[in-house]
Amino acid sequence: MRAVIQRVRHASVVIDQKEERKISTGLLVLLGITHTDTLKDAEWICGKIARMRIFADAAGQMNLSLTETGGEILLISQFTLHASSKKGNRPSFIEAARPETALPLYEKCNEILQTLLPGKIKTGEFGADMQVSLTNDGPVTIIIDSVNPE
Repeated sequence: MRAVIQRVRHASVVIDQKEERKISTGLLVLLGITHTDTLKDAEWICGKIARMRIFADAAGQMNLSLTETGGEILLISQFTLHASSKKGNRPSFIEAARPETALPLYEKCNEILQTLLPGKIKTGEFGADMQVSLTNDGPVTIIIDSVNPE
């Protein structure tokens, strides 16, 4: 499981050109799921996201997490995070999980995050056409991967 985490002042997603969901200060999380991911990957990545200390404390140091700041998460499914561009110019998405595998894990991530940060999670819609907007704060952008936790 791979996540691109962006600290934001605000972020929003428009789904199928109709519904808009938005957050204020918090994290925009683009989540990519591969066919080998399991519940263990979901638990690890969600815990890491909720506890990541990338918000400023009183001294201006990145020392606080969402659990301490009360920030929100906008969670967006993003199968293209597992794109391979090794051959040619057209990316291959063979490593991205098929919907029957990815959707339950995406929903489980939402559930885990809702438990860790009650009422603070908004989501996109799995498989929908979405337009995501954000104001990256910092900018701070971090990539984490449950297969290669650094």
